[in-house]
Amino acid sequence: MRKSLLAVAVTAALTVAACSDVEKAETQSTEAAQEQQASADFNQANPFYAPSDLPFMAPDFTKIKFEHYRPALLAGIEQHADEIELIANSQEAPTFDNTIVAMERAGSLLSRTASVFYNLAGSDSNDDMRALQTEMAPKLAAHSDNINLNADLFARVKSVYEQRQGLELNPEQVRLVEDYYKQFVRAGAQLNDEQQAEIRELNKELSSLTTEFQKSLMALVNENLIVVEDKAQLAGLSDARIQSLADAAKSRDMEGKYVITLSNTTRQSILGELENRELRQRVFEASANRGTGNTETSTLPMVKKLAELRADKAALLGYNSWGDYVLENSMAKTPVAAQQLLRDLVPAVISNVDAEKEAIQEMIEAEGGDFTVKPWDWAFYAEKVRAEKYALDGDQVKQYFEFNRVVEDGVFYAMNQLFGISFEKRDDIPVYHEDVVVYEVKDVDGETLGLFYGDWFTRDSKRGGAWMSSFVSQSNLMGHKPVILNNMNITKAPDGEPTLLSFDEVSTMFHEMGHALHGMFSDVMYPSLAGTSVSRDYVEFPSTFQEDWTLNEKVLNNYAKHYQTGEQIPKELLDKVLAARNFNQGYDTLEYIAAALLDLEYHTLSEDAQVDDVAAFEEAALTRNGVNYEAVPPRYRSPYFAHVFAGGYSAGYYAYMWSEILAADAFAYMQEQGGLTLENGQEFRNKILSQGNSKDPMQQYIDFRGQEPTVEALLERRGLTDPAID
Repeated sequence: MRKSLLAVAVTAALTVAACSDVEKAETQSTEAAQEQQASADFNQANPFYAPSDLPFMAPDFTKIKFEHYRPALLAGIEQHADEIELIANSQEAPTFDNTIVAMERAGSLLSRTASVFYNLAGSDSNDDMRALQTEMAPKLAAHSDNINLNADLFARVKSVYEQRQGLELNPEQVRLVEDYYKQFVRAGAQLNDEQQAEIRELNKELSSLTTEFQKSLMALVNENLIVVEDKAQLAGLSDARIQSLADAAKSRDMEGKYVITLSNTTRQSILGELENRELRQRVFEASANRGTGNTETSTLPMVKKLAELRADKAALLGYNSWGDYVLENSMAKTPVAAQQLLRDLVPAVISNVDAEKEAIQEMIEAEGGDFTVKPWDWAFYAEKVRAEKYALDGDQVKQYFEFNRVVEDGVFYAMNQLFGISFEKRDDIPVYHEDVVVYEVKDVDGETLGLFYGDWFTRDSKRGGAWMSSFVSQSNLMGHKPVILNNMNITKAPDGEPTLLSFDEVSTMFHEMGHALHGMFSDVMYPSLAGTSVSRDYVEFPSTFQEDWTLNEKVLNNYAKHYQTGEQIPKELLDKVLAARNFNQGYDTLEYIAAALLDLEYHTLSEDAQVDDVAAFEEAALTRNGVNYEAVPPRYRSPYFAHVFAGGYSAGYYAYMWSEILAADAFAYMQEQGGLTLENGQEFRNKILSQGNSKDPMQQYIDFRGQEPTVEALLERRGLTDPAID
């Protein structure tokens, strides 16, 4: 069993005198010397030495160079460690201010450096950035352990925690104390020395593996290129898309050819357009099989190891599984509750998928096909069914969703109508890439809220997907206003041509703005409670809620205009878009639920369980949950499931559905209260968006809604039929 081997390794590490590995000791000595030199090289010439003097402490990308990161990160770790030692070794009796607040103030150098480095590591990375990520991962893990496993520091935190009810603290302060105490306990502060040493080794290995997994995903993009030599095979694609494939080939020294790159999901958007079935199969198989050893990079060993290590860590901390450990601080509380939520939806979802499959198979046969629908056929023929059923032409719809108009007259307009805020472009704020745009966000009264960076276009140096993050988080304690960043992966049109968006891309833009406003409207005292610092199954609620304004009639009328003529989207076409909104929702929901259940299967493994064969484990997990549907594979298969093996969603991918229940219920409630009004927006802002993690999430929701949510609005939102209700 793996844990016993680790225990032996830890015991050996503790017995330093018995260690005869001279080479390892010399290596560690060399590394320590290099780190000391790097820290010594950190001085005022480094732009991270002091807070940026740009507005709102925005990063000054005219000064920041790659060589600045490493010394600043190392010096930041050292400085933070010194600050923590002063708190831990204080001779004063522990108080809220000299212990909890002191920790909130500590680590400013590390925080401002890491916020820039890790944002760019995802948004504009390269080999050097990825190598530094790999180097820093175990160092930062060790630094975190040095804080959380500091016995003197924990004693002070525990003292404040035990006195909290008699200290005249306000509710936010009480929550902060309780969060710190739970953080230390969950990190292993109450374990014995040998167990803590084992936790350190586990954390170091977990940190390195998750970083390696993320690096591998970026390598897999280039290893799984689909190269097309004959333009005729690209029939069905628009001229603009074909040109983008030609440009992708040219950038890789393959001029005259066409290169299809993969996004990090099983389904690829291009499959809905390609007429050539053989090429569709090539694209799908490259997507579904990446990371399995079909190319140089295999992530299978990492998947098995991460599942194993997480189970071991959970057991060491006294939990039955990693899922039990992770979900303790969530709204769901237990993996059983999360699994039940998903499994309860399966019958209705499968019923819808069966109906969708039948319609697709009829379309295949009507066109003379003599094959059964496969995963690479679904999107292509689903679009044909959609076109026939709703007479909807996707390319025609795109002509009414021009990128700049969607941003300014759609997303920004909706947020103005709901919250009274405005976005003013700031060309004087330096950016890290020419495609990035910076806006100053002003409140309804004209006061500045913070800065918003829009980085919407795809590039080889950016990881896949869409996400929100921050360069500076809000904090009244520190006097910080938020500096927020949105990332997407929209394919930019060739020079001189407009970038036209799919409806899904429009919806995602509203979604990510929801995350951005969760950070922008944050109004809490303490930085660790600010903005999106909430449980995984709550953080997607405010963002999913904003998606539904995409189809609000007033908002649509303001941005859905023809990119050439400015003509309003015709009512007939709009009605088709609205009618088609729920088409293929069975597929969309099943591929998501399958992935979410797969995540929970990995992370409810006991310490004694092992994953010997990833493919076999995945097959059995999907079958056991009733979601092993050949034509509808999981949105993410194990080898490229970034959310759970590289990101922060391990045992938490279910959170999107949990949050969508909240979002659908809240949006339906707001419509009952009058819909798109400043009064409604202010209520949502005050009760939800401004609160961060300063109050229990369900209590926040009840404060806004007046009751806990129900699932009816979700089923309606997705156009699903619930057999139990029928």
